Amino acid sequence: MRLDRSFYERDVLIVAPELIGKRMIRNTPAGNPSYLITEVEAYRGTEDEASHARFGKTSRNAVMFDTGGLLYVYLIYGMYWMLNIVTGKRGQAQAVLIRGVSDISGPGRIARTLGIDRSFYGEDLVSSERIWIEDHSNIPEYVQQPRIGINYAGEPWKSQPWRYIMVPPSQIS
Repeated sequence: MRLDRSFYERDVLIVAPELIGKRMIRNTPAGNPSYLITEVEAYRGTEDEASHARFGKTSRNAVMFDTGGLLYVYLIYGMYWMLNIVTGKRGQAQAVLIRGVSDISGPGRIARTLGIDRSFYGEDLVSSERIWIEDHSNIPEYVQQPRIGINYAGEPWKSQPWRYIMVPPSQIS
C-alpha cells in the first residue's frame, strides 16, 4: 500500500490533489500513527513565483531539483519546520506543502506533531523506515482554492487554485 516512485514522479498538479485522502505513516518508538492528508498546496517549478525554486537551485532548496518522493523540509521564522514532498522528474523543482492532516491544521503544527526536523531533509518516502505515505483506495471529494500567504508572488501566481482541501464526508451533498 506504500506509494511507489512512479506516483511522485508526475507533475505536481496531478500529485497534489491525489495526495488528498492518502495516509501518512510516521514510525516512532511509541508506534506508527497514521494521519489522513486533508490539505495540500502545489508549487510548480522555477516559473512559479511563489516557489522556493524561482531563484534557481540553492543549498536550501536543492532537494526540490531531485527526484519525486523525497522530502523538502525547511525552517521558517526560525521556529517552524515545513514538510513538503518533492514531485516530478529530476530537475523539475516541484513540491507539495502538507497543510492539513487528520485533525491538525497548519504546516508548522503538522511538523511538530510528526516530529519533523532538519534530519528529514531529503528523506525518501519510497524507502524510509521513519515516514511514508500509503494508498487506502479512499478517493475523497476536494475543493480547490488559491494558495495562502503568497501575495509577494503577484499575479497570476497568487490566484492559482493550487490549494487542495478535502471536503468532509458530512458536507458532501
